[in-house]
Amino acid sequence: MVFHMKTTLSISEATMRAVKREAARRGQTMSELVESALRQALSGAKRAGKLPPLPSFSSGGSRVDVSEYDVMGR
Repeated sequence: MVFHMKTTLSISEATMRAVKREAARRGQTMSELVESALRQALSGAKRAGKLPPLPSFSSGGSRVDVSEYDVMGR
């Protein structure tokens, strides 16, 4: 069983205009658009967490001693 809840949100006029335009462009109601955006934002927050470590590798050491070159003209 699905329950729906009504609530009041404070949204700036500019954001509300953008929501109305985007909902019309997608053929959705504003409620559908806002709910899907909130679901997407919340699901992204669940996935955010500790990232795996970056891979490491051995480059074999330096092949050129850059201190031997005058790259700055000094």
